Amino acid sequence: MNARSAWLSPSGQTREDTRVTQIGALTPVTDLRGRSGVLPGSADGIYRVTGLWLGGTAGGMTATVSPGRAVIQAADARGAYPIALTEPASLTFADGDAQYDRVDLVVLRVYDHAYDGSGRTEAVVEIVEGTPAATPSAPPAPDVSLVLFTVTVAAGTSAGTGGINWDTAPTDLRPTTVAIGGILPTRSDDNAAGGYPGHYRDIVNTLQRWDGTAWIPYPKGIGGIAPAGALTSGGYTGQYRDASNGVLQRWNGSAWTTAVVTPVFASSLDAGSTTSTAYTATLSATAVTSLTLTFTAPPTGAVLLHFGARMWTSGSTTAAAYMAPQITQDGTVFFNPVNDEYSAVYGGPVAGSVSTMWRLNGLTPGATCTMTALHRTNDSTVTCWFDNIFMRVDPAG
Repeated sequence: MNARSAWLSPSGQTREDTRVTQIGALTPVTDLRGRSGVLPGSADGIYRVTGLWLGGTAGGMTATVSPGRAVIQAADARGAYPIALTEPASLTFADGDAQYDRVDLVVLRVYDHAYDGSGRTEAVVEIVEGTPAATPSAPPAPDVSLVLFTVTVAAGTSAGTGGINWDTAPTDLRPTTVAIGGILPTRSDDNAAGGYPGHYRDIVNTLQRWDGTAWIPYPKGIGGIAPAGALTSGGYTGQYRDASNGVLQRWNGSAWTTAVVTPVFASSLDAGSTTSTAYTATLSATAVTSLTLTFTAPPTGAVLLHFGARMWTSGSTTAAAYMAPQITQDGTVFFNPVNDEYSAVYGGPVAGSVSTMWRLNGLTPGATCTMTALHRTNDSTVTCWFDNIFMRVDPAG
């Protein structure tokens, strides 16, 4: 018989007929296989899954697995075994090894004599005992079983020594499964692929969609701003999110970038001087010999450059001090030469504060740029001083 049908054959329905035709009971993995797992849900709706929970008895070696429902997928021809544990199941763990720790499994297991020759036809909750070792690992899971928990049994553990530490020893490994089309609630470490494009899951409070090759975070709403922590990658180019540091970000198709380019500022309160008649970045008599700032060219490729200083020409009423910016883009000087037309200029032995601003166009969006303060005097015999130097770059439209 190549095709099996439930509740159709006049000569009787086999157990296999029933199992393989449970087409709506579990999440698909292939066109014929489903995902083994515990059915999610809790009495008050607070928890992802409460069925088949392991709770230990303080100070002892016994634990109880609570009622719940699950599905265990066997080989394709055998189908999937739906299981309901209607009453709590008690388990007793063997005492710990004298020297080494061990890791035991708690599993929901199917025995089917027609296939495994076990002489048993039943579903049970049982312990698969691990091997003590200096670095213990869990034993292999039996065929047609569902791992619920691992439990670390420390060396020397027994009821007489305080029993298993039930706060730290168990590790919850219960997978979940839902009906076809249902949203699958999963553990944060679940790396299983989706069953089909359009399959959804809820993981770490994020809704994701399987696109055929990867899980993609589902947009919170087209045009909406996703709250902080909701998305690790964008669902579409142009999506916005609130980053954990409070910065608005935009998804560019491959990475999150700052959506609003903010001004960049640099300053020095340490006065420095020069007698150079050519523009120079280096000042004397100061701890800040050269003032620079780095900025990223905005999407428009245009910025507003603000710069200035408190200047004076030592002992001279005829000399002038000049300050102008030099811009480099990706390490290359963007425009050259710097000239007095763009400068902030001041002359006189009594200090005065001057500043200016101009618009720079043609930068490559996203390029790394550097602004450097340049200084000069128009008289090599006069020392020009620069104090309270500042530079600021604002994105421009």
